Amino acid sequence: MNVIRTASLLLLALALSACAAKPARDSAPASVAVAPASAPAAPAPAAPAASDSAADAATSPTVASPAAPVAAVDSAQGDGAPVQAATEVAPTGAEDDFAALYGGPAPTADGAEPGRSPYDPWEGFNRRVHAFNNVVDRAVARPLATAYVNVVPRFARTGVTNFFSNLRAPVTITNQLLQGRPGDAWDSLGRFMMNSTLGIGGLFDPASRALVPRRSEDFGQTLGAWGWRSSRYVELPFFGPRTVRDVFGLAGDIPLSPIRTIEEDKIRIPLQGLQLVDMRSQLLALDDIRDGAVDEYALTRDAWLQRRNYQIQNDLRGRRDRGKDADDAPIPVDAMPMPNWGN
Repeated sequence: MNVIRTASLLLLALALSACAAKPARDSAPASVAVAPASAPAAPAPAAPAASDSAADAATSPTVASPAAPVAAVDSAQGDGAPVQAATEVAPTGAEDDFAALYGGPAPTADGAEPGRSPYDPWEGFNRRVHAFNNVVDRAVARPLATAYVNVVPRFARTGVTNFFSNLRAPVTITNQLLQGRPGDAWDSLGRFMMNSTLGIGGLFDPASRALVPRRSEDFGQTLGAWGWRSSRYVELPFFGPRTVRDVFGLAGDIPLSPIRTIEEDKIRIPLQGLQLVDMRSQLLALDDIRDGAVDEYALTRDAWLQRRNYQIQNDLRGRRDRGKDADDAPIPVDAMPMPNWGN
């Protein structure tokens, strides 16, 4: 483990945690009660303010199904203040792509999600970082991902995706054990061994053909399962969307990263670059939605928070009730190409 890099991330996490102690100007997402369409509509009262501590776990939104998170019923609202249900509209092809990647329906064009207000008291700072990340994305990441898709055959890209997904198994297994889910950890271990041997180092995925479920866990999810449900949104340079909770999670995942154990920069950095390009290529289907959004920052933030809340709530379900994990994951700490300055 690189002590200097780990200490740097921990210092960043502690600084964000100290800022989190300041009073927030916004509150946690307001929940909505849904009544029959014939009932008159009335606004629901706002929920109490959220915080970055486990004591405020009750303020986080609940998830009713693995397909998409929905608004919870506000316990403080009386029976005489129902809200009219929204009219359902058939999703477009782009929205279907969004749902396949993020595990839920796409927010509206202006980035709003009905019945939910994101916890983003650092919005001014986050928007500036998001603008910087967009410049890097449009100048470097998106062109590389487009060229990668146009040049590399689909079967080869699938092998690359399988390889990096298999490498994340130690992180997933450890966090499943930390969450008290030995059965899922056993499945993930069996999946890792099967794909590493029969799948030739993870290039192929025989475990999926054997119906072994694919899970993706990180320490940020573990902190959420331990009680840190509600945490303010923050966007990091290069790493993209996170919450303060997930910044601490980055530091917890560093010792478990197989790629970071490679001391030779000439081998590790190209692998990390390939992993980033592969992850970006899987998001090309969302570019039309992002480019056409009135507020692209709000769209990205709300979609990411919705998906993250779903992942944590899914971890809290029983094994039989647990839905499918979202296929994508936040940019892991082992995917960021950085030299081993401490070695």
